[in-house]
Amino acid sequence: MTFDELLLDWRDKHGANVVPTGWSQGRATFGGLVAAMLNEKMAAEVIAESSLRSLTFSFVSPVSADAVKVEAQLLRAGRSVTQVQGQLLQNNATVLAGLASFGSGRESSVKVDTPAAPEFASPDKCIALPYIEGVVPEFTQKYDYRIARGQLPFSGTTERQLGGWVRFKDGSESTIGISHLLTLIDAWPPATLPMLKVPAPASSLTWTLELMEPLPQRSASDWWQYLAEVEQAEDGYAVIQARLWDNAGRLVALSRQMVTIFA
Repeated sequence: MTFDELLLDWRDKHGANVVPTGWSQGRATFGGLVAAMLNEKMAAEVIAESSLRSLTFSFVSPVSADAVKVEAQLLRAGRSVTQVQGQLLQNNATVLAGLASFGSGRESSVKVDTPAAPEFASPDKCIALPYIEGVVPEFTQKYDYRIARGQLPFSGTTERQLGGWVRFKDGSESTIGISHLLTLIDAWPPATLPMLKVPAPASSLTWTLELMEPLPQRSASDWWQYLAEVEQAEDGYAVIQARLWDNAGRLVALSRQMVTIFA
């Protein structure tokens, strides 16, 4: 099942569903996928004309490939800003909590240009992230990665940056949406993994994103530029900030994650 087909199936069923197989990340389901599922539910509570500005997720516990219940509650709908909270539950326990902020555009005298896209070599000249069963998460087979900055995971580098090109390779061809972007951003290994010398698990604890809407009219199968940097790491936790641009160099998302490291 492609990601496009998965989204359509999820939208039809809304409240209760089963996490699909093929998207595992160690003992859990890929965090970008479950974040996308919760986003779909929260977005359904808001009028289509209101743009998503910010998303915050807290990964409470691993989400298994099992039945999941999705809930969302409208907290407040003001003249410009709407706030929605949501949660994924398994076995009556919250496994993922989210808060979404939607806002209509308004006139403002403040305008600051977004950061320029990095100058990467073309995808065909960059290193492909290989799939190694038992080392690389299962879900990565649905994406195509080209590393243009930094090193491969578990290479023992001291570089703080990791990035390059990414796109869907599972056959998804629809125009990009928020849920697509969530999985494209989170599909990359944490930028701390290349610092390790041997394979070890790492997972997101919290994740906050700001979106630059309106989104570009581009396909899920187009190349997207990604660049992450480790801002701080100590005591088994790391703070990683990242950005995502389209293939024309337009910034579409800012990301910030607190990551746990088990090594």
